[in-house]
This record gives sequence, structure tokens and C-alpha cells, in this order.
Amino acid sequence: MAARPEPIHAHAIDDLRFIRETMERAGAFTAVPGWGGVAMGISAVVAALVSGPPDNTIRWVAVWLIDAIVAVAIALAATAWKSRASDVPLSGLPALRFALAYAPPLVAGMVLTPVFVTMGLMARLPGCWLLLYGTALTTGGAFSVRIVPIMGLCFMALGVVAFAAPAPWGHWLMGAGFGGLHVAFGLIIARRYGG
Repeated sequence: MAARPEPIHAHAIDDLRFIRETMERAGAFTAVPGWGGVAMGISAVVAALVSGPPDNTIRWVAVWLIDAIVAVAIALAATAWKSRASDVPLSGLPALRFALAYAPPLVAGMVLTPVFVTMGLMARLPGCWLLLYGTALTTGGAFSVRIVPIMGLCFMALGVVAFAAPAPWGHWLMGAGFGGLHVAFGLIIARRYGG
């Protein structure tokens, strides 16, 4: 005697859960804020003008660290706003993957900054910061929209240039990277990816 087939609704919830989890795993983190990038870029241009060339003083490092705090605040607020506006959860798997890939290069930068300062290499921090931030964007961007890792590669290239260039150019290269690249790519992201 053949077994009686189960009604279709008996497995519907499990099927829907499987489909949702599969799509979430395959999805990209799209809450990267374009307008937030523009605002971060503007603050970096101001920091470049205020800081002047790297001069191995704590004042120079402090200007950029203050700008980094401002940029983090802008990024967090803009990401939360874009997440709500586009209905992209920050607690989902794509956001977690982005964060797990994005964070390690930034942590490396936080560790290397006091090393560079105590060794008197503050004038070479622009290369370090640009290269590691670019690495963070490139690795995190693997879980985001295609433009993010491209932006990361541009930051990395600028970091290499900063290591090779004369040290007094450091603030201009920081302004070009954290300012110019953020503004340019931020406008592209805002236009193509909804803010």
C-alpha cells in the first residue's frame, strides 16, 4: 500500500526558510553609504588643510585621528540611515561577512599607528593608513557591490604612491585619498546604489 502524500503546506515554512537563507547567503551588502562617503571626504579635505605636511608631531597625528573619529561617526550614521531606507538589515549575513572582512585591516592600522609614532615614522603614516584602508575596502567589498573593492584598489594604489613619494606630500595624498576618492566614489554609489 502506497504512503499517502503529504499536503503541500506541510513543508512550505521549511521551504520558505531555506529559500530565504540561501538568498541571504548569496546576497551582497548594499548599505554602503554614498552620501556618507561624500561627507567623509569633505571632512578629510578639511583635515588635510588643517594638518599641513606630516611633521613628526603629535599635533599632526591628532588632527587625522580626530578626523578618523568624525569619519567613523558619519559612516555609522549614514550606514544605519541607508539600511533603514533601503530595508537592508544590518544584522543579516551579508553585513556580517562585510564587517568580518573589513575589520582586520583597520585593526592592523590601529596597531601600527602607535608603532610608527614611537619609532618617529609619523611622516610615513599616510602610506600605512591609505594602504590598510584600501585593503579593508577591498576585502569587505568582496561581499558588497562591485564599486567598493574598486575603490579599495584605488586607495591601495595611492598608499603605495604615498610610501614612494616625498614625505611632505603626505597630507595632499591623504586629502586625495580620504577626501577625493571618498567624494568621487561616494557620488557614484549614491547615484547607482540608492544613496
